[in-house]
Amino acid sequence: MNDKAWPRVLPFALFMAVIGLEEGLRFMDGKAWISVQDSTFALLYPLRPLVAGIALILCRRTYTELRWSDLARSSHTLVSIALGLAVFALWVNMDWTIGALSEPPGFNPGIFPDPGLRRVMTVIRIGSAVLIVPIMEEIFWRSFILRYVINPDFTKVPLGTFTWNSFLVGAVLFGLAHHFILAGIMAGMAYSWLLYRTGSLAQCVLCHAVTNLALAAFVLNTGKWWFW
Repeated sequence: MNDKAWPRVLPFALFMAVIGLEEGLRFMDGKAWISVQDSTFALLYPLRPLVAGIALILCRRTYTELRWSDLARSSHTLVSIALGLAVFALWVNMDWTIGALSEPPGFNPGIFPDPGLRRVMTVIRIGSAVLIVPIMEEIFWRSFILRYVINPDFTKVPLGTFTWNSFLVGAVLFGLAHHFILAGIMAGMAYSWLLYRTGSLAQCVLCHAVTNLALAAFVLNTGKWWFW
């Protein structure tokens, strides 16, 4: 992996490694090899944004394609916000069960008996979904993967270059990284379209963050934790 690729892969890889650790512990718990309470699994969650956030900070100078000044372009920003809300609406209102790997465990802070801990974990969950995950995933999927599929020497591919192959491969892989596969494919297509439309990775981050913020508000108000 070249010196331009690993900073874009590392935050996502660390985030997924913590998920792998959680799934491994759940598997061993299911086999009665260990005994772990659900609240203990949930306490591992802050490790995800922590390791990814540290990696993003350490590598921040390499993300030259992420220009926050792009958000000052109001016409593009309005499109990003509207698209983020549309992705959220589709995610929660359409039947994606045929594309689900399994029933997702969700994240329910109610499993913590202490009110203070519930609040802290809820804030961490929202902060991760709105601040860390959109940056981490858009750098990995839209900046790296979409270009890498076109040319492994991805820095030679201008950001936002469209090919059907990269568009479809990127969307499918993005979907496979989520419990609701079809919903993930839909979202991946939407965020990639926004990149082609605006040429801005920052707009993709904003759009993704709007989706996740709306989803957090929805889950907290409805108790439909499986969406979280």
